[in-house]
Amino acid sequence: MFRNVLSTTFKNFQIIAIRHKQTKLPKIDKKLQAAAESLAARGFLRPNKPWDPPAEIDKTILKICADNGLNTESEFDSLDVKYTVLKACFDETGHGIPNSLLHTIETVDDLREFYETPVDTSTPFDSLKKIELPKNLHVQENYVRFHPDNDTLFNGKSVFPKSSTIVSGLKTRKKFEGYSAKSSWP
Repeated sequence: MFRNVLSTTFKNFQIIAIRHKQTKLPKIDKKLQAAAESLAARGFLRPNKPWDPPAEIDKTILKICADNGLNTESEFDSLDVKYTVLKACFDETGHGIPNSLLHTIETVDDLREFYETPVDTSTPFDSLKKIELPKNLHVQENYVRFHPDNDTLFNGKSVFPKSSTIVSGLKTRKKFEGYSAKSSWP
């Protein structure tokens, strides 16, 4: 009786498996999905170059594809053709496709969509400077950081005399000076 239940269950499983084979679902690679989520989480501090697509970018991409024997609805047959087209697009426009997005470019339409998308590299803080804020909200763009050698308001005396000001960011080190407080304890 136990074998009959297993075989019946197995037969039902086979029927279900055959039904699912008819609908082709893309296989999702867990590692690739995790890598994509990781890249998306990095956000606005990615080292991308800004890109504002020219008005005639669509015609430029279609001309490059036509020179390589591709029409508007064709896929890249081989990696050599894809490489040739992508290199020609980079040479013509100066805007390259990042490695993290190369797998998404499968057709000429995908390529056109990529080159028509503008890339904004400004941080959310920089974009706050550009928009009109409500009257009761103020953003201090150029804030003052305490350093005893540069302080003129309190003659170099700190409110926190034994606390150091540590500048840890690579970009902010160029803008601000760090300060190591003198401690009275050895």
